[in-house]
Amino acid sequence: MRIRHVLTVAALALGLAAGPAAADSSPSPSASSEDSAPTQAGTSFRTATEIEQGERATASGSTGDYLYWSFPADAGQRPTVRATVKLPQAHSAETWQIDVYDGLRRRQACQYGSATRTATQGSASVELACVLRTVRAWSEPWADDPLPGTYYIRLTVLGLGSSDLGQPVSTEVRVDSKDIGGAAAVDGSLAKPLVPGIAVKSEAEEDGSKSAVLSSIEPDDGWSSGWWSDRWVWTAIGGILAALAGIGGYALTRGSGRPSRVPPSI
Repeated sequence: MRIRHVLTVAALALGLAAGPAAADSSPSPSASSEDSAPTQAGTSFRTATEIEQGERATASGSTGDYLYWSFPADAGQRPTVRATVKLPQAHSAETWQIDVYDGLRRRQACQYGSATRTATQGSASVELACVLRTVRAWSEPWADDPLPGTYYIRLTVLGLGSSDLGQPVSTEVRVDSKDIGGAAAVDGSLAKPLVPGIAVKSEAEEDGSKSAVLSSIEPDDGWSSGWWSDRWVWTAIGGILAALAGIGGYALTRGSGRPSRVPPSI
């Protein structure tokens, strides 16, 4: 009996000793997601670094470089692009700007935000922000509305002096979206989202062959079809309320039956 008690105590001691070690050796989710964040930027539309919404991407570069990132945006979303540029200690006044382009490489205007800001001489950093219009599921060919697909971010400096050209800078970029929902719903949808290589991918799937796709990013829950929104729910609720109001109005106005002053029919 005493031997069994000693073995039990020894097993518990070994378990307590191994537990913290195993817990310490396993990486935390935040650490793993932080390590997977992009740490470089592209130099053109074709080489833009792909980032997900809600992900903080960093990159190092030099003043005068064009830095590019790309991210997916679906119908009903209102993306907000934020960028922070950390400047060297000694520099003159610099004007930085972020531009956002859609899948057709059309420059999209910012609904509000400071997409262009000037960093005063000696300032440590400059912060930029651009809130786009709500992405629509469908639009007229002549319109410039944001459509579902890949969006490109370009960060660059304007009006740079020759003495500041080529100085090292570090940048941080993050994209978040607000889901607008049925308030921005339209009747119609695109056949395919505006993603580079989507047509080549569709042809390859029909032929059963494998082909490279220029862009592989998409929303976490996939691209929406564009026909469903919560506007259908409110439309159904409105129809039910209108039917109940009609029934109630009829019940109030029809009366109790044949008036007493009317003689009976022969």
